[in-house]
Amino acid sequence: MARAFAVWLTGLPASGKSTIARALKHTLASRGVDVAILESDVLRAILTPHATYSDEDRRTFYRAFGYVGALLTGHGVPVVFDATANRRAYRRYARAAIADFLEVYVECPASVCEARDPKRLYEKARAGAIATMPGPQADYEPPLHPDLVVAGDGDRLEDAARRIVALLEARGYIEGAASQEREAV
Repeated sequence: MARAFAVWLTGLPASGKSTIARALKHTLASRGVDVAILESDVLRAILTPHATYSDEDRRTFYRAFGYVGALLTGHGVPVVFDATANRRAYRRYARAAIADFLEVYVECPASVCEARDPKRLYEKARAGAIATMPGPQADYEPPLHPDLVVAGDGDRLEDAARRIVALLEARGYIEGAASQEREAV
């Protein structure tokens, strides 16, 4: 039986957070753990539909975003946050609100993020169409003490997901594979 936990995948835009979130969801589902992925791009359109991406708007959004995650975990639903959250304070709020919490830093050089950016955000930022993008224009504060670091430009997706699952097991947030096998017998 899984406890409700949260994993926050943070990193620069296009670092691989969404792809790792999907791989993690798949890996956990194969073990009978169903998680909700909270994607900042999707929820921002609902929670702050007219966001200006100012510091105040980001603070408001990430407080609501963290609250949604805390609400879900409080009702027994494990959550994966898929969000840059460029300020440490945004992630700290969620960590304080959710007992079983992992912060996973998807580390990836900005040049690699820009080269594979599917939304062309880096190009738009350089052209001035975006004014406050984390990385090129707004500071991104990487975690000082992440629970885990995965290489967005080097780790295979399955390996990144397995490393996160191993840490969830080690912290006791989910049962280990050996425990599940014993229960199945």
